[in-house]
Amino acid sequence: MATRFIPDTLMLEERAAHAINAMIGMADRDHQYIPFFAADLMHKPAFMTHGDWDYGSSHGRMIDGLILARHMSGETFGEDVEERYRANLLSFFKEDGMSYRQINPTQNWEPNANLIDQRAVILSLTTWYMETRDVKVKEAADRHVAALKRIAVKERDVWYYPASEYKETGWPSANGIQLRLAPDPAAFCGRLVMPLLKYHELTGSQDAYELCEFFTALIMERSGVFNKDGSFNDSLAYRSGHFHTRIGTLDAIARFGVFTGNAAMIAWVKKSYDWALTKCTAFGWTPGDLHEQAYEHETCSLVDLIATGITLAKSGYVEYWGIVERFLRNHLAESQLLDLSWVEQTDDKSNDTPCHKTYYKVAERTRGSFAGYSAPNDFVCDVNEGRGHTSDLQICCLGSGTRGLFMGWSNTITEKDGTVSVNFLLNRGSKWLDVSSYLPHEGKVVLDVHTDVQRLQIRIPEWAGYTKIKFVRERNQEVIEGSGRESSRWVNKQFLLLGTAYAGEKITVTFPLSFRKTIENAVGQTFETEWRGDDVVGITPQGKKKPLYSGRKVYDTAPMREGGYRRLDKEFVW
Repeated sequence: MATRFIPDTLMLEERAAHAINAMIGMADRDHQYIPFFAADLMHKPAFMTHGDWDYGSSHGRMIDGLILARHMSGETFGEDVEERYRANLLSFFKEDGMSYRQINPTQNWEPNANLIDQRAVILSLTTWYMETRDVKVKEAADRHVAALKRIAVKERDVWYYPASEYKETGWPSANGIQLRLAPDPAAFCGRLVMPLLKYHELTGSQDAYELCEFFTALIMERSGVFNKDGSFNDSLAYRSGHFHTRIGTLDAIARFGVFTGNAAMIAWVKKSYDWALTKCTAFGWTPGDLHEQAYEHETCSLVDLIATGITLAKSGYVEYWGIVERFLRNHLAESQLLDLSWVEQTDDKSNDTPCHKTYYKVAERTRGSFAGYSAPNDFVCDVNEGRGHTSDLQICCLGSGTRGLFMGWSNTITEKDGTVSVNFLLNRGSKWLDVSSYLPHEGKVVLDVHTDVQRLQIRIPEWAGYTKIKFVRERNQEVIEGSGRESSRWVNKQFLLLGTAYAGEKITVTFPLSFRKTIENAVGQTFETEWRGDDVVGITPQGKKKPLYSGRKVYDTAPMREGGYRRLDKEFVW
């Protein structure tokens, strides 16, 4: 068999394999395999620490991320550790069906069922059940969903949680219920809608559907989280307009709008999403919030942007495909820690604090993780404003970053009613065809078709125009050429319609690259950004700790590598 070469360009499934290294490496083998939560990479030597998020939140995100990453990559490394994560997660449940934080021997933490944690818990149980159809997992999920419904305060048109933490004895204060305090509805109720909706789709759970229905009504009609113009309420009671929980809520409501066929709900999300984009850079950096954490970008909020944008694009707002591709190619890819030459590590455990802090092989163990807080031009956020330097990694961002890779990978090629659509110009294999992307080096994408396709279309970047777009179709020694000048070739504004495609056919699409500079604003700071197509290839000023976008190499001809793409007959749909 002849050796196959593919472009040596961004491969999301390979990035997922790198993420597995970190998800396994951050387990604390000296403390029941509970993963560390945060890391300070600037310290010499670097160290990792535990936190009160270690339980339902961290385990839920790691289980979800590992399942998705293995699905993408086929990687089996660390399955023994993953089994410990799964066993730990199930052990956190109490008889009431809620997942509880545990007592840590070095910290004065109070056991409680934190409402933010519950979102990661039901997310992981849903993905776990999707993967295995394990009855014991469904039983745990059913009890959990029933508990989430039981403890919700129910009024005529909305349901809500009156405190951030639930205890075995009930809500801390009956007065809180009477006063309808509902602290941060986006964090505690809104974000729950996404995994609850998927669980309903998988199992038909009516409890899950009712929670989605009444939590969505709470957010849209009564909560005050979002202002009428779509902007985020930035008052302190609403976590200063915290981006991760707000955009995560938009992702959830957009999905519910699609599921219920509610066009008004989708339009409501679009208004707020468009406002959020004005606070972000075009390459995907987001503020942490609108006040104290404004300079602290979380990979979590970027992934929420990616997920919401994909749902809107699938709903007919096709302009978001290009916006999301820029997020995937740039700040998501740059936020993944692959080069650790700047991090000092040690093989010595003598200074460790058991159950709290470790200095042991931190660089090696965190390779593949995602930035917990980053600046637009630097992996490390160490600005004079806000809180200054806090931590460089958070395990929530590792789980979210992995999910972001999956969302990009699983939506690169989609099929509906006989139409196969190439939405992102990224390397990707599938049962229908392989996409080989020569970007950002060349404006060239090659489609190798494996099976007859009734109707094939490919998105063309808006900056490519249409007059100089060309395609060449090769099959059985027959060559057919075409161009973007043919008006009948365009559908949905940005898609080049290729029509029927046949097994064994090779289609090469070419277009001119765009070379441009933009000025990007990030909470009062400005950055001159150099673009090659949809990729940032330079940024000024450059970062000082671990610069981003400063080491990207581009060539006139794309480098090639030996290899191929992963193809699956059946894929997860999230």
